[in-house]
Amino acid sequence: MKKSIAIIGGGNLGVAIAEGLIKSEFAKPSDLTVTRRNFQVLEHLQTKGVHIGSDNNGAVKNSRLIILAVKPFQIKDVLTSISSDLGGSHILVSVVTGVMIKEIESVVPKKLPIFRAMPNTAIAIQESMTCLSYHNASPDDIKYVQNVFSTLGKVATIEEKLMDAATVLGACGTAYAMRYIRANIQGGIEIGFDAATASLIAAQTVKGAAELLLQKGSHPEAEIDKVTTPRGCTIAGLNEMEHQGFSSSLIKGLVASYNKISKD
Repeated sequence: MKKSIAIIGGGNLGVAIAEGLIKSEFAKPSDLTVTRRNFQVLEHLQTKGVHIGSDNNGAVKNSRLIILAVKPFQIKDVLTSISSDLGGSHILVSVVTGVMIKEIESVVPKKLPIFRAMPNTAIAIQESMTCLSYHNASPDDIKYVQNVFSTLGKVATIEEKLMDAATVLGACGTAYAMRYIRANIQGGIEIGFDAATASLIAAQTVKGAAELLLQKGSHPEAEIDKVTTPRGCTIAGLNEMEHQGFSSSLIKGLVASYNKISKD
């Protein structure tokens, strides 16, 4: 069975997946094919040994795992064009936002294992949070796809009905975290640091805070309690942030994103 991987759609996410697979050494560059209409912009991947081009059908024929990373409005046409080349040995994974498995199955009449995956752009550095759901997949298929994305970060298997929520929390969440870090940097500059030093301190502090939760399995409040002393500077800052609506605005932002994605 072919071990090659085809990524149909060489945009930001498709390229990030390719780069992550190479860095993790899950796949050799020569086992990867990335397609895009104006594939010339993918030359940086070609220099690493990745096959690039605009021939989706050829990429499908020569690969086992097909990762669809196109725009939502493109997926029906792309699936229709490659449908005749999909066979029993293929595994189809869609990272397309808002497109359900049943919609994919309506275009691809053949009975294939079909997965939906929602990673984020940190997949390029093997630090993604990827949520998976699937249909018609064998235990071996599930294990294989989980292994693919486990080499690129953390994986959670969820019900498909939660995929929109996963998109907001795990994919949009990258932007929310970046906005918090940016504000932290701005505050750091105001209290005396240069931009580079403030950026380093802010980013590493957030990374360390996240690792505490991931490695220890603790609750955020338990870790907060460890650094808040009576009448101290930490609790003073936290309380001021809450007075200004910090948690409330974040929750409202998450809900606004979810309402947007669920209605469109």
